[in-house]
Amino acid sequence: VQLQASGGGLVQPGGSLRLSCEASGIDFRSSAMGWYRQGPGKQRELVAVISIGGLQTYADSVKGRFTIFRENPRNTVHLQMDSLKPEDTGVYYCNAEMVYRATAWLPGNSWGPGTLVTVSS
Repeated sequence: VQLQASGGGLVQPGGSLRLSCEASGIDFRSSAMGWYRQGPGKQRELVAVISIGGLQTYADSVKGRFTIFRENPRNTVHLQMDSLKPEDTGVYYCNAEMVYRATAWLPGNSWGPGTLVTVSS
């Protein structure tokens, strides 16, 4: 499994970025996909998940500002990030083959190298 994330960069507060992750080596249409992030000095946290049927789940901290969507023909999942805040700063990781257990989404075994997002004036 290979996950290649792109689209990170430096943006001012209130700005927007779109992250993309192209997956290979998996049956993409049958894979729930997600984005995690790890801020400076923080633990990695789940940001957004999209199921194989297109159902979206978001962390409370990004609801209404971030949108996850998938392009199955291109084996790609995107994260549109609007109204960015300094606390959104971190390395963003794509994850594939996520599973839903009990009441939570759990990550799959494969992680991409991540892409850095810095929100600062």
